[in-house]
Amino acid sequence: MAEGAPAPGCRVDLTGQVALVTGASRGIGRAIAIRLAACGATVAGIARTLPALEGTLQAIRDAGGTAEGWAANVANPADVQRVVDEVEAKFPKIHVLVNNAGLTRDGLMLRMEDAAWDEVIDTNLKGTFLFSRAVGAIMMRGRYGRIINISSVSGLMGNPGQANYSASKAGVIGFSRTIARELASRNITVNVVAPGFITTDMTDVLPDKIKAEVKERVPVRRLGAPEDIADLVCYLSGPGASYITGQVIAVDGGMTA
Repeated sequence: MAEGAPAPGCRVDLTGQVALVTGASRGIGRAIAIRLAACGATVAGIARTLPALEGTLQAIRDAGGTAEGWAANVANPADVQRVVDEVEAKFPKIHVLVNNAGLTRDGLMLRMEDAAWDEVIDTNLKGTFLFSRAVGAIMMRGRYGRIINISSVSGLMGNPGQANYSASKAGVIGFSRTIARELASRNITVNVVAPGFITTDMTDVLPDKIKAEVKERVPVRRLGAPEDIADLVCYLSGPGASYITGQVIAVDGGMTA
């Protein structure tokens, strides 16, 4: 495969584009980064530590793609701006931003401590705002961009024990719909992908009984794979999605239908 060319069978050609992906070290973020690179994009992967990113970066390079890694706390404004400045200095433009970084600190609302609320809101919602603001300025100057924010079905329908997580993911939806209107005139689209129950290390720890109950709630009777999310993100990143903005697309096997 020629350097920078999309992998055979890839339905979206992102050759020559730079995609910044937060939370790229594992799970959905790792799958997104690998799939974007397979479609020809140069990937700037972001995680809390560089060692955590090595697996993702090596997988991309082994497949003939191009990727670089940066460490950042997505909830820290100075950290975010530093990383975005460094990525821009290395690659001049950033064409695609995927705000995927997120975490959970589950607990019933009446027992939830302030720290558990603040950490989830800061990472999941504030981090999305900080990267969108910093990268959005670059996209505005270039008069082109694709921003894809990863929410959750928990932000659409709520989930007991996840008041903080559901609030953060619902906030991502409202935020995205607003900035989609603000940025549309500069040829920048903003969309939301809301995964349902996806097989990752976060769901692997669930007891088999709980997984079986979840599958019964999903019309297609299975959990999703990270690649199910990555495929949609790649499409929304490409030229064929130029007339799609401000949308929330659930990838949940029909659970919220």
